[in-house]
Amino acid sequence: MTAIRQILFIQGGGEGAHDAWDDKLVDSLRRELGDGYEVRYPRMPDEGDPSPARWAPAVHRELAELGDGAIVVGHSVGGTILVHALAERPPRSGPAVIVLIAAPFVGRGGWPGDEFELPGDLGARLPPGARVHVFHGLADETVPPSHADLYARVIPQAQVHRLPGRGHQLDDDLGEVAEAISPGGLPAPGGARTAT
Repeated sequence: MTAIRQILFIQGGGEGAHDAWDDKLVDSLRRELGDGYEVRYPRMPDEGDPSPARWAPAVHRELAELGDGAIVVGHSVGGTILVHALAERPPRSGPAVIVLIAAPFVGRGGWPGDEFELPGDLGARLPPGARVHVFHGLADETVPPSHADLYARVIPQAQVHRLPGRGHQLDDDLGEVAEAISPGGLPAPGGARTAT
């Protein structure tokens, strides 16, 4: 019997994001992956005003519930807070895959940070051996697509996927994400790669 792979999906911020926006991304991911995956989709506290001070403890609680080899996915500011939480306090059971979708980069060249900035050696601070995928729609009008390049700079092992014509919600289609995290879609870690 094949083991069920755990996926933790951290929502983006904004009033109604959990039930009216990112739920469509989660539905797409579940549909694309099919059986064999358990997608956890917790509601983040005070979603209309996302803050690392409020969200990071919730993210750490969720990470503590995961077994070894889990997949963690964060959309928008949820991705930013997820990767910051992983770098600041890696979980005991490290994820096998980290996926950032349309995540704003907080720090030099990106958005200013009131509560934190992502470190220049972010990739070295992430759980060892975790594969990192950065997805960004080239028609994203919320977070500039150049933020994907900023992540590639500080996470050299990341594979960057630039999706032409896709907006901040990737048109509610996570087919490429499912392909990247399915067993045959995980390339061996190495230098930064770019997929278009």
